[in-house]
Amino acid sequence: MDKDGIISLLKNGGIGVLATDTLYGVVGKALSEEIVERIYKVRRRNPDKPLIILISSIQDLEFFGISPESEEVNLAQKYWPGKVSIILPCADARFRYLHRGTNSLAFRLPEKPDLLQILKETGPLVAPSANYEGYPPAYTIEEAYKYFGDEVDFYEDSGEVKSEPSTIIKIEGNQTFLVRKGVVEFTN
Repeated sequence: MDKDGIISLLKNGGIGVLATDTLYGVVGKALSEEIVERIYKVRRRNPDKPLIILISSIQDLEFFGISPESEEVNLAQKYWPGKVSIILPCADARFRYLHRGTNSLAFRLPEKPDLLQILKETGPLVAPSANYEGYPPAYTIEEAYKYFGDEVDFYEDSGEVKSEPSTIIKIEGNQTFLVRKGVVEFTN
């Protein structure tokens, strides 16, 4: 499927598997509660655990009521674009379906050009790794298909995609904390 087809499917409520900047992910529109819930079901994910949201620019944070000029976002810019997912405060009740009661959301601004182009067209996408929770990540489309079969609307084959997951950090005020060790070495 070409990029325009993927963009069209995603804009119209589809979900699918494509290569992110780290691993294959199951992607869908972050601003649709229905799509997010579908991804939780397909991935068999713990409903209490929030998903990482991919954005195309710092300004995309405004969709979630987060000011791009906030102290936390200023710190985040040190790591973006890149393979670091950053947890930022978001207590807005409209996004409870995303933050799952944690009052925070994890975002990543990837530096992968084709992924950024898709994000610019579709808007923010949730992108958990392509596997059932607690199982190994899919490094190929064939492995992803074994997990999801026809439960997703498309598969975009980028060959073997093998990496550690993104590093996850949390920013509160001017403090930064490591949440998950990943592909990027984190030093505070």
